[in-house]
Amino acid sequence: MQKNPIYGIVERQRLNALLKELFRKSIHICSSFVPLFLSLAYWPIIILLILAAVVYIVSELLRAKNIYIPLISRITEIAARKRDENRFVLGPVTLVCGILLAALVLPLEYARVGIFALAFGDGLASLFGKLFGKITIPGAHGKTAAGSLTCFFAVFVSTYCCSQSCLLSLIVGFCAMIIEVLPLADFDNLIIPISIGSVYSWLLVAL
Repeated sequence: MQKNPIYGIVERQRLNALLKELFRKSIHICSSFVPLFLSLAYWPIIILLILAAVVYIVSELLRAKNIYIPLISRITEIAARKRDENRFVLGPVTLVCGILLAALVLPLEYARVGIFALAFGDGLASLFGKLFGKITIPGAHGKTAAGSLTCFFAVFVSTYCCSQSCLLSLIVGFCAMIIEVLPLADFDNLIIPISIGSVYSWLLVAL
């Protein structure tokens, strides 16, 4: 029996969106290496992150004028969501700024937990939500229960690896899940590292 051509188009669009999400979230997950690099060469890495943000912003401003920077503009187009088409793609800027904020404000041992929460919690939540999410959360702009639970478990595991405390990791994981489920668009990249790193530091004193 011949397949409905519309069904084929929908499936291709779904696969394309999934591949974009996989590519975008792989960048998130790769940011988990930043704390290691910071521990080896703090200020050079901070400067490189600032330069990366500046270069990206310039690239996006030029792309808006149909001036394309090799590689950078292409990567942006591949990773861009449908909602980001024909506009400045803000996600990479908030990602770098969130990491920078946590690294500059918090001691590295606390910033590490916040950056891991962004890398693994937020990174895997969206991916698993698209793959397995059937139940959407009301008022969360399409976010799913599967994605939120993934965020919780990912942050629990990454925090436990840093703290060796089950209770502390449970609380941090729960806080990360609450922040992740909020309809913050790309600004969760900015909020998660500093918030979770701060919560972790407060819990270390309280517990």
